[in-house]
Amino acid sequence: MTEHSKNHDWLALTVEEPLEPGLPICDPHHHLWDLRSGRVAERYLLDEVLEDAGAGHNVVSTVFIECGAMFKTDGPEAFRPVGETEFVNGIAAMSASGLYGKTRIAAGIIGTASLRMGSAVGAVLDAQIAAGGGRFRGIRLGAAWDPDPSIPNHRTEPPEHLFLRDDFRAGFAQLAPRHLTFEAWCYHRQIPDVTALARAYPGTTIILNHFGGPLGIGPYAGKEKDVYAEWRRSISELATCPNVVAKLGGINMEINGFGWHERRRPPGSQELADATRHYYEFTIEKFGADRCMFESNFPVDKASCSYTVLWNSFKRLASGCTAAEKAKLFHDTAARVYRLQT
Repeated sequence: MTEHSKNHDWLALTVEEPLEPGLPICDPHHHLWDLRSGRVAERYLLDEVLEDAGAGHNVVSTVFIECGAMFKTDGPEAFRPVGETEFVNGIAAMSASGLYGKTRIAAGIIGTASLRMGSAVGAVLDAQIAAGGGRFRGIRLGAAWDPDPSIPNHRTEPPEHLFLRDDFRAGFAQLAPRHLTFEAWCYHRQIPDVTALARAYPGTTIILNHFGGPLGIGPYAGKEKDVYAEWRRSISELATCPNVVAKLGGINMEINGFGWHERRRPPGSQELADATRHYYEFTIEKFGADRCMFESNFPVDKASCSYTVLWNSFKRLASGCTAAEKAKLFHDTAARVYRLQT
């Protein structure tokens, strides 16, 4: 039985029909979890993601991104994140049966591992690959950090310059030999660290999450122009690295400062598109459709809008693109980067 999010009634105040319902979509960034107190959706399992993905858009496949769910509670600590991959691979197998519809949930799986273990992390990566049943594609280890205590750091409490550390890089070097990608989740002032990492390891594909996390709360509140100017400079430099791909989305979280979740009614797709257009258009301009993919970041972004409204906003943002560019932005880039068959 589907469990509704805490803001279900609020989201229902803004309802839209899906635009371009036939356009194939690969959603390359969503989570799965249960008993996650403090989140707008405390449960987000197969029923819940299918309810969102099946609401009218043509979502043919998805990629799961690690979120610290279902870690093992025993055994060597370094191997406990393998429990998350086992959990997600089970849901992926259910979806692949076809009994739950055409959408292939978690056709690709991104897990986590403590890359700061250095070369010893290789054994953990091999265990993750084995647990993924042919679906495991890469690692995310959050680096989101800010010196201001009002900004929430990543749950793993990373050091300030994680991507520059020798111990992290020794572990990172284990990815390419295993054909694994890396998801870079950071805040906007850390984007130069991603650039340095990409240049040091040109043979590893790095996927920038959520535009590099432009902040809009705490000391960044009311400084949208300054944040955007710094972000533009950093993104321009990062885009010169051919091994970096950008995810377009994940910008409707509370930390981004738009305050959608505090309004009487949730935003519609046109308002979302208008408020965030400058981030999307600049990233596509710098990276090109071959290295960009729209993402939902659900159920995290569900705090601000519904799945249907979110993808409608993406379709409005892409309205000036050619059919070939749309195919890449909504499906083909993600399917290629994550080596998916659907």
